[in-house]
Amino acid sequence: MGLPPTGGGFWITVVVFCGVWSCSHAQISYSVSEELKKDSVVGNIAKDLNIDVQELQSRRFQVVAGSNKRYLDVNVKTGALFVVERLDREELCEGKQKCALHIEVMAQNPVKLYRVEVNVVDINDNAPVFPLQTLVKNITENVVPGDRFSLPGAKDLDVGINSVKSYVLSPNEHFTLDVQSYGEQSISAELVLHKALDRERESVIRLTLTAIDGGKPARSGTMAVIVNVLDINDNNPVFSKPLYKVKVKENVPSGTKLLTLTATDSDEGLNGDVVYSLVDQEGNSASSLFVIDSITGDITVKGKIDYEENPAIELRVQAQDRSLSPRHSHCKVLVEVEDVNDNAPEISVTLLMSSVSEDIKPGADVALITVSDKDDAKNGKVSFRISGHSPFQLQPSYKNSYSLVVSEKLDREQLSQHHVMVVANDEGSPSLSSTGVITVHVSDVNDNPPLFPAAVINIDVKENSPAGERLTTLTATDLDTGENAHVSYSLLDLEGSSTPVSTLMNINSLTGEVYTLQSFNYETIKRLRFQVQATDSGSPPLSSNVSVSVFVLDENDNSPVLLAPYSEAGSVSTESVPYSAEAGYFVAKVRAVDADCGYNALLSYHLTEAKGTNLFRIGSSSGEIRTKRRMSDNDLKSHALVVMVSDHGEPSLSATASVEVVVVESVERVQPSLRQVPLKEEAFSDLNLYLLIAIVSVSGLFLLSLAALAAARCCGSGGALGSCGAPVVTAHPDGSWSYSKATQQYDVCFSSDTLKSDVVVFPSPFPPPADAELISINGGDTFTRGHTLTSAGKVRQLARIH
Repeated sequence: MGLPPTGGGFWITVVVFCGVWSCSHAQISYSVSEELKKDSVVGNIAKDLNIDVQELQSRRFQVVAGSNKRYLDVNVKTGALFVVERLDREELCEGKQKCALHIEVMAQNPVKLYRVEVNVVDINDNAPVFPLQTLVKNITENVVPGDRFSLPGAKDLDVGINSVKSYVLSPNEHFTLDVQSYGEQSISAELVLHKALDRERESVIRLTLTAIDGGKPARSGTMAVIVNVLDINDNNPVFSKPLYKVKVKENVPSGTKLLTLTATDSDEGLNGDVVYSLVDQEGNSASSLFVIDSITGDITVKGKIDYEENPAIELRVQAQDRSLSPRHSHCKVLVEVEDVNDNAPEISVTLLMSSVSEDIKPGADVALITVSDKDDAKNGKVSFRISGHSPFQLQPSYKNSYSLVVSEKLDREQLSQHHVMVVANDEGSPSLSSTGVITVHVSDVNDNPPLFPAAVINIDVKENSPAGERLTTLTATDLDTGENAHVSYSLLDLEGSSTPVSTLMNINSLTGEVYTLQSFNYETIKRLRFQVQATDSGSPPLSSNVSVSVFVLDENDNSPVLLAPYSEAGSVSTESVPYSAEAGYFVAKVRAVDADCGYNALLSYHLTEAKGTNLFRIGSSSGEIRTKRRMSDNDLKSHALVVMVSDHGEPSLSATASVEVVVVESVERVQPSLRQVPLKEEAFSDLNLYLLIAIVSVSGLFLLSLAALAAARCCGSGGALGSCGAPVVTAHPDGSWSYSKATQQYDVCFSSDTLKSDVVVFPSPFPPPADAELISINGGDTFTRGHTLTSAGKVRQLARIH
């Protein structure tokens, strides 16, 4: 596809190549003339690549970094590739026949690369220039017509047709011009004597040599030639042949002989004695790499010959006699340099982005890699590969260019940066290689939630601890980095919870430290359950939860509470004992309860004051007051007893009950219920039946009173989240008791072989342990704290009276 010529004779040619590779790696080739004005349009990339112009801005269509970026740019509004800076072919490519600029154009979303080759075509903007403004030639008068005299060649910075194509000599009667061409870039001119010289007629001949290039219009340069006619030596040295050719390998050691030149002179003596020399050539620095022996004509190497700098070298050799008016002749020596594999491949990498997101899709371009080798033929043919396993792969684009693309899913948490080692090998013998390391940084995305060390966390807190106490520090770790790993904490209520956890607990959102907002009472709250959520600061944020159970540990903060009839503070209960009572006679039973748990609720009973004789004793665990011996006439008739009920907490708390025991004469005056020691008997008498009925009636009334009292206490102390109120004791028709404390239910039963009325309470569904602690209730009923006894395990009371 071509574009119409622009003004000033400039022209542009566009060629689009889309081969076996997709157009994302196509090469567009444009040809433009040098010296285009700034903002001149080279071509329309959007049209040539079949890309909608509307997508150029949204996809951030741009020329990526490179040495040629400063010359060309893309207009994202029109898709035009235009000149940013003046294109001077001679500055860009010096004397090369082909001058091409290679740029890469990148589009985002998705990332695609397009390669553009802009061939800069030479225009005839340079005139030929001679190395000298005036050339002086000394020529003897006896030269014969046909003799030749070398002239320095003109240099033209242009190439091809615009380089020097011909020479013209100003009209004269003695000399003509012989122009010789040795190829497109090699042309020389020699003066040829047309008519014999006569110094006496004309001693100085002034000529003008004009060099003309092949441009349209043509440009030219001139040099003045002054010929001094000398009247001496009339024979020139003659080389065995006008052109010598020789081959030499690059990097040959200094002093290596190339060839020997031979020139002969027909004259005798000094006029026939020939010396050799190399003619300095303007702009041909390679001639300094050789030296010629002036006597023998041997040409040897004195510098380093590099094929990559000069694949072919042209030498001008002069043979001159030793006469006072020397004559000389010239020949050419063409040195063809043979390449050896002395250059390792060169790797050039252009990263398309500073870091790669770990969620980048496979197939995306990451870097552009160019491989080159200065050697020629097989020595310059390069193979390219990635060394070792890598989540990237190479895709050839054109010539020795490759794209580094993602081939596998990346994970920053496993590896935050990849060092991709690439190896380039040429096909020389021996082969040379180069390695390069491309470091690809992987940037983080929020793909990991914060994680707690455990799914459930248990915390203990003592009851009555002050509000604001730090319970623990919860820490969640996040494998991400930066903001994606910045974790904040919050409290969550469990589903169905009646009390918001935010009223009981607080958490530091930055550190995860958990604090109490109030003091806890074990008798009200035994366990508090909630969740803590850890949320990162990513977008979108990720979170995870942990279940937290706070167990309130019991403290001994409740004193024992006496049950009726000894529950009224300051009151004294009166009990009667017959004078004839035997040792072990049952006097009374003191019962008490403690709202604490464990050892803090394990009660023991003691008599603190025993006036008179030592007549009574009390069971430390049952609370039963009994006689220690028979009465005597010396004993008092009234005994004031003080019973202390103490728990086993640290420090221990206690309560006291006052009991007055009166000694009476007649047994009939004493209630025959729980006053006597039960003895084993063989038959169940009518008296026992009456006594049993009386016991049940009294116990029922007593228990109803306790139930009413407990209900009143429960109503007055409502709780939440596992709160427990005052104990409730309920009598059953079968003679057993039920002891309940808020959400805890206890079944109470009487013993079958004594009148102790011990209460043993077991937790459902577990049986009482063998070493369970018995806690006294009502002075004789004992229970194991925290246990429940099912109705099937109740034992009915059997009262036996002797």
